[in-house]
Amino acid sequence: MVLDTKDLQVFKVTVNGQDAKFGFGEKHKFKGTPLEITLPFELRRGQEAIIEISFESSPKSSALQWFTPEQTSGKKHPFLFSQCQATHCRAILPCQDTPAVKLTYYAEVSVPKELVALMSANRDGEMPDPEDSSRKIYRFRQNVPIPCYLIALVVGALESRQIGPRTLVWAEKELVDKSAYEFAETEAMLQTAEDLAGPYVWGQYDLLVLPPSFPYGGMENPCLTFVTPTLLAGDRSLSNVIAHEISHSWTGNLVTNKTWEHFWLNEGHTVYLERRIGGRLFGEQFRHFQALGGWRELQNTIKTLGDTNPITNLVPDLNEIDLDAAYSSVPYEKGFALLFHLEQLLGGPDVFMGFLKAYIQQFAYKSVGTDEWKKFLYSYFKDKVDILDKVDWNSWMHAPGMPPVKPTYDMTLANACVALSQRWIKAKESDLGSFSSADLKGMSSHQLIEFLGQLLLEAPLPVSHVKRMQQVYDFNAITNSEIRFRWLRLCIQSKWEEAIPLALKMATDQGRMKFTRPLFRDLYNFDKSRDLTVKTFLEHRACMHPVTSMLVGKDLKQDQ
Repeated sequence: MVLDTKDLQVFKVTVNGQDAKFGFGEKHKFKGTPLEITLPFELRRGQEAIIEISFESSPKSSALQWFTPEQTSGKKHPFLFSQCQATHCRAILPCQDTPAVKLTYYAEVSVPKELVALMSANRDGEMPDPEDSSRKIYRFRQNVPIPCYLIALVVGALESRQIGPRTLVWAEKELVDKSAYEFAETEAMLQTAEDLAGPYVWGQYDLLVLPPSFPYGGMENPCLTFVTPTLLAGDRSLSNVIAHEISHSWTGNLVTNKTWEHFWLNEGHTVYLERRIGGRLFGEQFRHFQALGGWRELQNTIKTLGDTNPITNLVPDLNEIDLDAAYSSVPYEKGFALLFHLEQLLGGPDVFMGFLKAYIQQFAYKSVGTDEWKKFLYSYFKDKVDILDKVDWNSWMHAPGMPPVKPTYDMTLANACVALSQRWIKAKESDLGSFSSADLKGMSSHQLIEFLGQLLLEAPLPVSHVKRMQQVYDFNAITNSEIRFRWLRLCIQSKWEEAIPLALKMATDQGRMKFTRPLFRDLYNFDKSRDLTVKTFLEHRACMHPVTSMLVGKDLKQDQ
């Protein structure tokens, strides 16, 4: 039997209580090392074998981040969290680290009794540790089969607040009340998702707000979504990330991509569902506005990666490619654009949601590839095969760059953003006096994000323009992370030196890769800040998440 491992030490293996021989195969530069176990007896078909492995993970495990007390909000206790997606579960425990295999799990976790342990499972009680009176044991049970990238563990000085009938929000004491306010819409989103996609099968739906270095916006660990504290805007405006993680309870966790080449099946469908939830809660114009923002995000990503880069294929070839380095918004937004395009071809949102619900029922508890998805699409819409045959499947799936077709978007909420961004792009020095704070009157934070996103697609503005923008709009005073991120990128791309310390601060105060990597890249590309950027990165590297540190190191040519 061969299991995946990465930086694990294995001490002993038994099979049905008998000692088994084991050894490690050849180490791969990023996949780790196969653990090869020789069974001590012939296994007959249908016979069960219980394999017990005694092992230890490395302090440098790529799946775990260990914090000293000083790195936490409370400053008193250490903190640990895991991030297994895509292929880091093998850096915690020996496993078949592929989404093609699903498993249930039961766990007991012993921690110092002033700390709390949580996992991606339903809580199954706690008890004093019989071996050490200063510790307690938390028990967990996940009875729905999951791929092992969804195994998750967190230990810290956590508190919780009830925010819905099946939802607690967990965070360090300093953030827990702010988090409870920010995510108060969770139950409404869950109910909307159930109405769209079918029953929620996981029991509890808790949220955990992690320390700032968490590398993603959210992670859909079952029963316990992990989220970044950069969502705490104070006005619930970034709650679409919660709708996204909730949607994964159906697309990703219940129906899972068979291999990471088919990651778009997880993410494209989840973005589609997330925006359907937003449309139900905030109106159809809002759904179209979010969809258009996604198209901009895709343009931006393809501008960064290059439009002939094979990693921008919807179904890329990932042979010998490090999945962390290949991660981008392409499977999310190109995947969504395909589904949105199909919705418009096949009869509108309700007709297409019928397909999505049937797809979830058909493949629930299974793992699926693009071919099976497409076959099911054709059988569901068997009366519309002529329409489906006109879709340029090859270009959508297997060609790099932007999709072959742009869906149609309702522009009602986007028009104000387009108009204002065009005014700035076309403004001469003599026009700068015509801008005032009144320009933003009535614009939501979503529209400000879109306004800045539009400017980032264009050639950098003259520095006089961004200085004037700061004078009239005072963007430096805005703490909403999505607005601040785009504003600081705009300033650095326009070579405004005064923005350098602000951009470095945002790049290091939090570690969400969506923000940290582009900020570091822009700062590195600005000759005036290059040396300081490298120096700052090297100073902060030890406190960063291992994956973030590896990727920013590559971006800044500081590979270890």
